[in-house]
Order: sequence, then C-alpha cells, then structure tokens
Amino acid sequence: MGTWAIIKIGGKQYKVSEGQTVEVDKLKNFGKSDTLEFKDVLLIKDDQGLKIGKPYVEKAKIKAKILMDFKDRKIRVVKFKSKSRYLKVMGHRQQRTKILISNIQN
Repeated sequence: MGTWAIIKIGGKQYKVSEGQTVEVDKLKNFGKSDTLEFKDVLLIKDDQGLKIGKPYVEKAKIKAKILMDFKDRKIRVVKFKSKSRYLKVMGHRQQRTKILISNIQN
C-alpha cells in the first residue's frame, strides 16, 4: 500500500496516504487553495518499517492542500414525549473541509 500515517486533526484521528482526499471538521482561518502542514503525526508506516510517536513522531510533517469547504448532509434531531402531544424536529448540517494529502515526510 505504500506510505501511510495516522494524524490528529481537530481532536480526531485519520489514517491518510499521499494523494488521498480526506473530509475533516471545518478548519477555521484558512481559505480555499491554502497549504497546510500538520505536525501532530501519531504513527508512520513506510518501507523502512513502523514509527510510533511518544506521543508524536519527531520531525514528521504532512503537507496538505485545502480543496473546498462544504456542509455535510442534514441530520434530523427529534425530541418526543409520549402521552403529552410533544414533538419537536430540528435539523443540523455540520460544516466540513475537504483536504488533499500531498506529501508525507519522516
């Protein structure tokens, strides 16, 4: 499969490889076509073997490019109480960012 890594973005962990597009929670203060550099690399698997961070892998960087910001599909939230004629339906659309992983450096 080649080189892949596990990184932490916004409190969540993602398994990424070069050339992969990943949908993450919205990254604030960045515009379209900005270049990002993630240093919170937890693990890297490459041809030489496996490198596990304590908690992060030293000198490891992952470069990515922002492709677009978008809203995820709508999620319906329902509040209901039986025998009291109470029903409330609300909707929510999470804001997300699509990024392209361009380079993984050890």
